Amino acid sequence: MSRATAAAAAALTVAAGLGIRAVASGGLAKYAGDALYTVLIYTLVVLIAPRARPPAVAGAALAFSWAVELLQLTGVPGVLSRHSTVARLVLGSTFNAPDLFWYAVGAGAAWAVHRGAAARTAG
Repeated sequence: MSRATAAAAAALTVAAGLGIRAVASGGLAKYAGDALYTVLIYTLVVLIAPRARPPAVAGAALAFSWAVELLQLTGVPGVLSRHSTVARLVLGSTFNAPDLFWYAVGAGAAWAVHRGAAARTAG
């Protein structure tokens, strides 16, 4: 995937996240947002390392997402989130175990799309 494609995918992912928040609420919006968070991380990894293989990118995006979620157990993101909108968007504030599953869903979905796009390009 090219950097331009990854940048476009990142923009679409942000738009999808904002869109889902505009039309849905509750669990649907929250867990879709969790999955899209990891999709966004996936696209940013591709933007930085466009030649990385999809399994490695998915693993990196999932590891980052899980690390951020587990960091919430320390309380540090909660403190930072009270003082910064950026910190709230990037780090969240409160640990929620089901988020770990939805991050995996996002990583898997991004991997599948990336792999499918690579297969279409190659052949």
